[in-house]
Amino acid sequence: MSRRRIGFWYRLAAVIAKPPLVVLFKRDWQGVEHIPADGGFITAVNHNSYLDPLSYAHYQYNTGRVPRFLAKAALFKGSFVGAVLRGTGQIPVYRETTNALDAFRAAVAAIESGECVAFYPEGTLTRDPAMWPMAGKTGAARVALLTRAPVIPVAQWGANLAMPPYAKQDKLRLFPRKTLTVRAGAPVDLDRFYDKEPTPEVLREATEAIMAAITALLEEVRNEKAPARPYDYRRARLEQRRRAAGEEAK
Repeated sequence: MSRRRIGFWYRLAAVIAKPPLVVLFKRDWQGVEHIPADGGFITAVNHNSYLDPLSYAHYQYNTGRVPRFLAKAALFKGSFVGAVLRGTGQIPVYRETTNALDAFRAAVAAIESGECVAFYPEGTLTRDPAMWPMAGKTGAARVALLTRAPVIPVAQWGANLAMPPYAKQDKLRLFPRKTLTVRAGAPVDLDRFYDKEPTPEVLREATEAIMAAITALLEEVRNEKAPARPYDYRRARLEQRRRAAGEEAK
């Protein structure tokens, strides 16, 4: 079985990013034994802060299995950040263009060549008022059902306390020193979906299974119970528009 070598660019990124992370934050890393030692796999991670990709990448870098993230294509253009993204083999996502399928193909190819691809199934920072994972998009499930690669759920907490999402002021709150908790779980059981046609309904159910596994891990981390129904950002926006239209009609 193959595995991706860490390489120059990933080591350079680690040299730059790890020292401030080690100095500024405490770490609580759990479930490392669930990260496969060899072969391609998917990690499905919750997203609650602009800082948490660094927290999660630090966690997985130390396992020796570096992730390839799916990131907005605009981040790859020019600048040092773009050079690092390209050099470390991250996967650009071209939304609503003729190249939109390229990320899907690149993710499948990476997994089939023995690499790890990291998905944020929510597609964006959570909008849930209590910071629980939202309803997920189907990209991770689609790749998982095609490749039949293990899907490792990952829950993280703490980066959002240091850098709250969508904060309008006091965005960076480093003190008192925060703990960055990252917990990986056992692979999500998707066997019941493998021999089915990947219809929208099947992809939705597989996505719900993935998100449920992430949420269960986060419940353990937070020692709290998540809402029975995940926050649906699209539904919430539609309801807001309907209320606004109703107010205007009065």
